[in-house]
Amino acid sequence: MKQWFIVWLLSAGLQLQAQKAKKAVFVIVDGISADVMEKQPTPNLDKIAGKHGYTRAHVGGEKGGYSQTPTISAVGYNSLLTGTWVNKHNVWDNNIKAPNYNYWTIFRFFREQYPQKKTAVFSSWLDNRTKLVGEGLPQTGKLMLTHHFDGLELDTIQYPHDANRDFMQRIDEAVVDQASAYIKKEAPDLSWVYLEYTDDMGHKFGDGPEYYRAISLMDKQMGRLWDAINYRKTKFREDWVIYITTDHGRDANTGKHHGGQSDRERSTWIVSNAKGLTDYYKNGNPGIVDIMPTLASFLGVQIPREQLMEIDGLSLTGQLSVINAGAKLKDGKLVINWKALQQKGDAKIWVTHTNLFKEGGKDQYELKATVPLAEEKAIIDVSANPQSFYKIVIETRGNFLNRWVIVK
Repeated sequence: MKQWFIVWLLSAGLQLQAQKAKKAVFVIVDGISADVMEKQPTPNLDKIAGKHGYTRAHVGGEKGGYSQTPTISAVGYNSLLTGTWVNKHNVWDNNIKAPNYNYWTIFRFFREQYPQKKTAVFSSWLDNRTKLVGEGLPQTGKLMLTHHFDGLELDTIQYPHDANRDFMQRIDEAVVDQASAYIKKEAPDLSWVYLEYTDDMGHKFGDGPEYYRAISLMDKQMGRLWDAINYRKTKFREDWVIYITTDHGRDANTGKHHGGQSDRERSTWIVSNAKGLTDYYKNGNPGIVDIMPTLASFLGVQIPREQLMEIDGLSLTGQLSVINAGAKLKDGKLVINWKALQQKGDAKIWVTHTNLFKEGGKDQYELKATVPLAEEKAIIDVSANPQSFYKIVIETRGNFLNRWVIVK
């Protein structure tokens, strides 16, 4: 009887663990290059990351390639939200003139599948919700969030603007206070927290004490947010994951500027408490676009095949089959290559020469080849019907990769 009871307790414990509600938070702290992060004390981020949760990462798409992406704030935010680079999401600067909402954000994917679950944005910048997430717009299916706290930069009475931009630090404090309180009380299933002050200090002072102080203040803020998450984990036995990153680095000369493609402007970082982070996360220089599909995987979001074929990011947890796709046209042949992380299985090569998806349409892909993963290469003869544009998808058991070939 005693042995049976122990088995029952173990079984019940495993079932309870399996049923834990999954909750995700992602945080963008603006404008902190990786080299600065690694030099400044960040005890709270270190606590969150533990032994394996910090990595260097990048923004900016493929340098010199069709996906090269400006290292500018809103551009980076939207690369995270959509899991795509600028050639797809079409946010080229902070004016956010014409986002291509055919490339869905993580909020839209989540809301479409789980309309009953809670979403929240806590931000010092109103445009993050109204333009990037596109709350209430016909183009996003009139997506609505459960909760938001933003727009304080427009409140010049409570937060009068000063030359040193200390008002933005007070706004960030309010954002973190609200995010921590709401998480502690309401536990939204998917939350975005955005903080600006670090970038303001970088622009104004460059590399120096003021900028480093801002990073220290941000670290304390992340400590408060982490305390709220741990309260939920302990009291309600919820399964929480957090990803903290930045949108761009800084120029090498002064640290005041960004927007270009220098190594320092492209160099970023990610901090996470996630379990099962892959070797690609730790050593593969992941991109900001990888966070969106990782969140989707954790939250159980099933991204439809058509849209999955367009996403540039890869999940940072679980098992990947292939990474680092390349493609070029040579002598009438598409030469496609990849790096195989698994030796067993096949790669299916799909090709289309249209980009109707960009306009809300559907591309008709043709299966051109099926080759063993381990070959890491496929050659497809297209000389009989040459085109000026090819969109290529490599399908494997573990993941999809996509590439464009643009014939000039």
